[in-house]
Amino acid sequence: MSRYLRIFLIFSRFSLKTTFQGRLGIILFIIGKIIRFFFLFMFVFVIFSHSRGIKGYNLNQALIVYMTFNLIDTVSQILFREVYRFRPLVVSGRFDLVLVKPYHPFIQILLGGVDFLDVIMLFPYLGLTLYLIAIGGYLYPGKLVLYLFFIFNGLIFATAFHILVLAIGIITTTVDHTIMIYRDLTSVGRFPIEIYREPVRFIFTFVFPIALMTNVPAHILMGKNQGNLFAYGLVFSFGLLLISVYLWQLALKKYQSYGG
Repeated sequence: MSRYLRIFLIFSRFSLKTTFQGRLGIILFIIGKIIRFFFLFMFVFVIFSHSRGIKGYNLNQALIVYMTFNLIDTVSQILFREVYRFRPLVVSGRFDLVLVKPYHPFIQILLGGVDFLDVIMLFPYLGLTLYLIAIGGYLYPGKLVLYLFFIFNGLIFATAFHILVLAIGIITTTVDHTIMIYRDLTSVGRFPIEIYREPVRFIFTFVFPIALMTNVPAHILMGKNQGNLFAYGLVFSFGLLLISVYLWQLALKKYQSYGG
């Protein structure tokens, strides 16, 4: 593990140098992130502030769900940004050079491009989330520990989804479309899953388990009784991770240089 950690830190240092070569781009990127976050935050705020509650959620609870989604999504973007650059490796044949390296390819193609710009955004997200938790009366050590644990469980979901994208990228040489489909699907998790009608709610809970990924941590924190949903979240995350790794191994057997 220490060896893999050193390799990860080397790739992260390279990524940091690359990121800060375009300073104007950094400023524009962060401004765009802030504007996008502000409008979505105000969208949730306006909807839930003009009602006494939607599906049992008040304004504070809806904002906690939204911020929980942002935490999981931002951390996954920080860690897995290199997936977005995977297609050129496959179509050019340079993926061969990754496979012959004396370390697991995930170190480079999954974790090898840490996005430090999203790291900048993570700190205000954390501060705002803690503020919402505090004013909501949920600032209890036991609940916070479980909340963090299920956020980690949400990151396992995100890891599995990104590995699936890599596997599909080997077979079809298509990554951009697949990763954008993933991002569009996960955007459902910005809002409480209860606001959707059936069968949409069932689909995004048990077929594409976005609700298990993004809503369950907030449910744990707010003490909402979801029956076996918490257990389903744990089982589905590790099950999906095993399936994605298995499909990755099958995809490697189909890989041919130069995307052939």
